[in-house]
Amino acid sequence: MRGADTVAELVRRQWGDHRIGLRDEHHALTHHQVAAGAAARAALLVDLMPPVPGGEPHLGILLDNTPEYPLWLGAAALAGAAVAGINPTRRGAELARDIRHTACRVLVTQRAHLPLLDGLPLPGVRLLVTDTEAYEELLAPYGNARPGDAQLGPVRPDSRFLLSFTSGSTGAPKAALCSQGRLAAAGASLATHFSAGPDDVHYICMPMFHGNAVIADWAPALAAGAGVALRARFSASRFLADVRRFDATYFTYVGRAVQYLLATPPTPEDRAHRLRLGFGTEAGAVDAARFRERFGVPLVEGYGSSEGGASIQRTPDTPTGAVGRAAPGDDLVVMDAESGRECEPARFSSTGVLLNASEAVGELVNRGRSTFEGYWRNPEAEAARLRSGWYWTGDLFYRDADGFLYFAGRTDDRLRVDSENLAAAMIEHILARWDRAAGVAVYAIPDPVAGDQVMAAIALRPGEVFDAAEFGAFLAAQGDLSTKMPPRFVRVMEELPLTATNKIARAVLRAAGFRSPDPTWWRPGPDTAYEPLTPTAITTLLATYTHHHRSPSYT
Repeated sequence: MRGADTVAELVRRQWGDHRIGLRDEHHALTHHQVAAGAAARAALLVDLMPPVPGGEPHLGILLDNTPEYPLWLGAAALAGAAVAGINPTRRGAELARDIRHTACRVLVTQRAHLPLLDGLPLPGVRLLVTDTEAYEELLAPYGNARPGDAQLGPVRPDSRFLLSFTSGSTGAPKAALCSQGRLAAAGASLATHFSAGPDDVHYICMPMFHGNAVIADWAPALAAGAGVALRARFSASRFLADVRRFDATYFTYVGRAVQYLLATPPTPEDRAHRLRLGFGTEAGAVDAARFRERFGVPLVEGYGSSEGGASIQRTPDTPTGAVGRAAPGDDLVVMDAESGRECEPARFSSTGVLLNASEAVGELVNRGRSTFEGYWRNPEAEAARLRSGWYWTGDLFYRDADGFLYFAGRTDDRLRVDSENLAAAMIEHILARWDRAAGVAVYAIPDPVAGDQVMAAIALRPGEVFDAAEFGAFLAAQGDLSTKMPPRFVRVMEELPLTATNKIARAVLRAAGFRSPDPTWWRPGPDTAYEPLTPTAITTLLATYTHHHRSPSYT
């Protein structure tokens, strides 16, 4: 396929293509209609954003995954505007902050989200409500617009296009910048890597305000001339029905979406579809194997942030559990942030236990070229990312002697148990093997004396119950579970708390600690069996923390 320098060029290419290009439950648009719809909205946008001193060509999109979302992405590309994806799970002052921080002059939304905006101080922001007659009337005069007719200024590869909020668990989210050229190149790269073509259909069920859906699903579809099918919000129970209805061939996932798909009841039609590939992060080797066995679909785990600072590519010889090697042009190393030295290569026992976690696990750093384009009006965050001229990802990894990289979680998810550094993701991948578990989250709670203790939240599969003796026997049988890894506390939940991007809301779990409303089990000593954590035991535990002047939970 011929490359494109800008997203605008990719949108223009759809003109005259009368194959179905965009679908959801209620709509079916050809590629030509998508280009025409984007052109109409671009012309409207130009009229709504006259040049004003200090005014940025920014619009916010506060929508579910409706056809209006990709239409407005296309409109922004054609007009030379930038889009801020607004997270609908944000509330009140935080939501208003996101809209104001990204200098949005226009906010595109839908009636279902109007209560979120009620009473918010948003001076100078023009509101467009897509599912109303007023919106249709406003758009009608621009129905004959063609791509390229209306622009706010020159559209170049370096034109600002996305302001993607990061999903950090602490502090105000940062808006990562992405230019038209970078997104067009990323789309083309993924389309080539996965052999995507015009006959493919990309199913977008992850929220489009998040970088994953736009960068890893919409952009490669645009680059390949493939169709796009939308699900307004992720639904595990409707996934297979959608895949069959839309004849989808490709999808992306983030966080625990795969676990929720595996938790649905098996049916004889689990393999009755045309799906050939899933691409995403954090599924884990166990769930990826289960998914392929059940649905006949390989999952390709990748690594790449919306910031564009580092990328890892999987190759056919990638070992089980590894993500892959550094992408061409990247010089990726695992660094000890405290000492500034490169971490030792990982050493494994014959059963796969990481023998030198404290020396091998560190932060992934790109010492080579980086496509990171900065954060919107946040020089402090940029400086934290770019230290010593290198890009620091904020993610934990370890690397084996052959250069393969293994994901070990976020730097915020590191635990220190008895002076040994552990990574939550490594423990989670092991606990996920337990047949009764539908989802697992591992996190730290403070030890009464120093460091951390390991706590796990486990969501059980439908109809299952927590058997403490069986769980203890399972842990003892895992050859790669080191002595510091078994959780002291186990919280049994119906489902894990998730963020809007299907990642575990660890801050919620940490804040509760072992004083949770759910049934919780614990081991009073390192060699004892699990037993229920009773109110009496909690009182005794709290006394030990008070004695050592430590807080038992992150509040």
